[in-house]
Amino acid sequence: MIQLCAVSEDQTANSWDPLLEMLREGPAVDNYAGLEPMNSFVNLPFKGKIQFVTANATSREGNRPCFCLLDQTESWVVNNGGVKLAAALRRNLGKTGGASIEAPNAYVPGEQSVAEVSANYYRTILEGKARDEGLLYDHREAPPDTDLYDRDNLLAGLERAYGESAEVNGGWVDLDRIVAEIWDPATDPQAARRYYLNAITHAPDSWLSQPEWAACADPLKVVADGDMIALGFDGSRHRSDVVTDATALIGCRLEDGYIFPVAVWEQPDNQRDWWAPTAEIDATVRDAFRRWNVVAFYADPAADWRSFVAGWEADFNDRLKVKVTSGHPIEWWMGGQNLTKTVRATAQFHSAVVHKELTHDGSSVMTRHVLNARRRDSRVGLVISKDFPESPRKIDAAVAGILAWQARTDAVGQGVIAAQTKRRSRSIRRF
Repeated sequence: MIQLCAVSEDQTANSWDPLLEMLREGPAVDNYAGLEPMNSFVNLPFKGKIQFVTANATSREGNRPCFCLLDQTESWVVNNGGVKLAAALRRNLGKTGGASIEAPNAYVPGEQSVAEVSANYYRTILEGKARDEGLLYDHREAPPDTDLYDRDNLLAGLERAYGESAEVNGGWVDLDRIVAEIWDPATDPQAARRYYLNAITHAPDSWLSQPEWAACADPLKVVADGDMIALGFDGSRHRSDVVTDATALIGCRLEDGYIFPVAVWEQPDNQRDWWAPTAEIDATVRDAFRRWNVVAFYADPAADWRSFVAGWEADFNDRLKVKVTSGHPIEWWMGGQNLTKTVRATAQFHSAVVHKELTHDGSSVMTRHVLNARRRDSRVGLVISKDFPESPRKIDAAVAGILAWQARTDAVGQGVIAAQTKRRSRSIRRF
């Protein structure tokens, strides 16, 4: 049994109609006795069958397919029964040792579609957190810095996205016609990137889009031991009622504004009552000071981290060239009286990404946290937050990144790099 699946009968036609045409017009009917391509099903030799399935077909539980095609899973969500259908199909496939293929367009982050959940599964594999790696993920999209308003650049991006389907590569898609659609004033730029460039962009209230963040990635850069850096820290120790927030230590090199995760600790999937490993985290912070020339360190002491922050202040005060205050060189409260400063720091990080003033290592975990962040209005301006308070989609690496970037910005503004260069120049002249 082979099943072609979608959330509506009209949607199944995307795969069903070409399948019937190929079976009827190609050599299959001549080569396989007993093959019968009917309008609503296909009889296969040896009592096999190909059929289409929709989300309304709730009786699919217990079927025994050997293969399923899940079409346009970016639109399979809870409200239309798509998530429930996907779960039933996969349970059935598990019992037969079968396999499935999803064929989605780019999904909208935050909708929790079947396509988005599968993409998140892939990210857990990249991060080494998955218990099983039985997933092949192949996502083809235009480069994230594709300029929608530069014809040559846009055509190059479209050719990348459409591949052999593009007319210039022997296919059937007229890219000039696509350009005309993108340049139509009625076409929303975000929709153009999603539907034509196959780019996963952002939810309506996202803080940063995937193309904006991806355009700053430079994974080939290396942070050497002894480099001058700033650190940002955001942590959580334990929450018994919901998933504990992550704890993140993020670095930013002063010389070029290169952002990189030192470490991120997250509650493992399916593990309840998790406590952040405070001893390991404390050791990692201290090791960072041994490994690099840390000249600024901003840490949010909320969620029971005040005693640790106080210890870091006592031990590393003399090392720091830039301090939050003379009394608390590291402690940076994100809210309360510091809210105005937090709003400004958030805006500066956002601007640095949009204008490509910073680069990052492209790590999966930091990318996930940045793209999880949502815009929220506060009494003094824009801040970031999770999509809802108990959400399992964490943003702590993004918060720590903001603090690291602000620490780096303050250090550059206070002339730390220039002072370091001057000291090196003097030492050379003495020789």
